[in-house]
Amino acid sequence: MEKEHVKNRQATEQLLLEAVNRLVEQDGFEGLGINVVAAQAGVSKMLIYRYFGSLNGLIAAYIRQYDFWINVRPELPGRERLGDFIKELFRQQIAALRNNYTLRRLCRWELSTDNEPVEELRKSRESKGLWLIDTVGKLSGQPQKEIAAIATLISASISYLALLEENCRVYNGIRLDEEAGWKQLEAGIDLLVDLWTAEPKNIQNNE
Repeated sequence: MEKEHVKNRQATEQLLLEAVNRLVEQDGFEGLGINVVAAQAGVSKMLIYRYFGSLNGLIAAYIRQYDFWINVRPELPGRERLGDFIKELFRQQIAALRNNYTLRRLCRWELSTDNEPVEELRKSRESKGLWLIDTVGKLSGQPQKEIAAIATLISASISYLALLEENCRVYNGIRLDEEAGWKQLEAGIDLLVDLWTAEPKNIQNNE
């Protein structure tokens, strides 16, 4: 009975998450509400409170399910493939945001709110980020403070530009609404990663 209960709960939670996705795609974030989501999912609104605590908890659960950094579980490379590994992580972050309209809308909501479900969401993302920074530090031998600063600048830029795309289609001459623009950004990220992960050259002083 316990396994059946867990299975039913998981199925109901997924119905509610899918309802959030459909509603945001149809009517935008403004169309979300406890009653509307429950009706769209075909379940009692009391189950939203029981399983997620609140509408905020349900929205945070959607973000958690699709957030790239929370869910990334990479196969770690050797030192010689570290640069390619980092580039691929940023490419996957771009794809995760650009391919999910609902996620982008709800991430904008996250930026403008502060509550317990969102705080837990941010803690999970921070925990995974720190793990990745520590891992890259061990692989590269570079200072963690340097890794944290560079990774933050790149990942935050990706998030900002992806969330900006619908309302600001051009940024510094780069078309955010076209694949060519994002290929240009990816090439820039690759250059930064290459410069960052390059082996230091031995400089010999001529006597």
